Amino acid sequence: MASSMDDQYNSLIRNDTCRSYASVNLKGGLWETFSPIIKPCTIRVVLTFAITSAWPIRQLDIQNSFLNGFLTEEEPRAWYTRLSVFLQQLGFLTSREDSFLFIRRSNGDVTYLLVYVDDIILTCSSSSFLQHLIDTLHKEFALKDIGELSLFFLGVEVTKTSDGLFFSQHRCIEDLFERANMQGAKPVSTPFTTSIELSPQGGVPLKNPTEYRSLVGGLQYLLITRPELAFPVNKVCQFLQHPTDKHLLLVNRILRYLQGTCSYGLTLRPSSSLKLSFQAYTDADWAGDPTDRRSTSGYCVYLGSNIISWSARKHKVVSKSSTEAGYRGLAIATAELIWIESLLKELQISVFTSPALWCDNLGATYLTMNPIFYGRTKHIKIDYHFVRERVQRGQLIIHFVCYEDQIADIFTKHLSRDRFSFLRSKLTVTDHPLRSMEGVRV
Repeated sequence: MASSMDDQYNSLIRNDTCRSYASVNLKGGLWETFSPIIKPCTIRVVLTFAITSAWPIRQLDIQNSFLNGFLTEEEPRAWYTRLSVFLQQLGFLTSREDSFLFIRRSNGDVTYLLVYVDDIILTCSSSSFLQHLIDTLHKEFALKDIGELSLFFLGVEVTKTSDGLFFSQHRCIEDLFERANMQGAKPVSTPFTTSIELSPQGGVPLKNPTEYRSLVGGLQYLLITRPELAFPVNKVCQFLQHPTDKHLLLVNRILRYLQGTCSYGLTLRPSSSLKLSFQAYTDADWAGDPTDRRSTSGYCVYLGSNIISWSARKHKVVSKSSTEAGYRGLAIATAELIWIESLLKELQISVFTSPALWCDNLGATYLTMNPIFYGRTKHIKIDYHFVRERVQRGQLIIHFVCYEDQIADIFTKHLSRDRFSFLRSKLTVTDHPLRSMEGVRV
């Protein structure tokens, strides 16, 4: 068996389709990251379907994963390659949409296996086969069967409740407090304020910018369970190269917000039907950056009642109108919907209709359905056809939504306390369901 595994390993090394890893150029050389990392959106999609279908969900931890590979060169990718080869021998196929999702269908049973470095989530329509699979993996790899999905996964704490699964990162937040020496900071109700100047210039450069970058990196990690932080975290990320004391004030503001919401997290709830609804909201803040007048757009995607994907990003070019900014936002959200739709088809998860995309910009909404191509929008021709063709084919439905009901508003701008709290609840971000009283962290 070892020689056969070696042969398949070498074959996979030569196959570019199996080389799913990130790479960056640094000082003329190529540094590659080989650790298998499942996309958080994929996890939320699979778990939403699993809890809706009432499938068992198990968690495994691979012991000393980097020692499990057959090394032909010095690289940690060997662990993932050996695991993928072994799973293929068991009848699993690698997902086309996410290389670290494995799917097996046999005799009416369906199994999904998700890999994040040395952590594995397993869910299956058959409890007996699920246990058989765990026993088989245990014979091949040194692993720990943690049991039902709980405790920690990806540094995220999972709590099974009567409503579904609750995900939080309050221990990661407390670690950030300690690193910033802000354990006793006074809480605030929102993570963002317009009273802090946000521009590359101004302020005193930090003597040790590494500390700023470390804190911002920690805040980025919290976005796994805290979508309401997407906009302010996107802002502080724009000053990583030359941070100043004014930029640090905004980081401290976010930490003070977390001080009062440390036990908050994200809830995934089962749907009442196996045929799920699939929709998204997108918003754009035209020329919102006072420095370069670039716009910011954001979106959030729902599968059933669960938010599964979200983003806040600054545009790479200046938009000449609010319609153009809104349309670019539609294009960005549509690209995410296309990927998720492909993932759903691969998982054979049924949805009611074509995905619905809600936008509060009438001009951008009309542009997707108007057969006349206006000369004033020729500079966004590619994005125009990309969205409009899907609308014409019936693969995407664009709806207008009024400002009051625009959930994606929280991803593009500073909001009042009441508006922020209202939209945060729409993102299914709530306090820990088992928290017994105010001020007590579970």
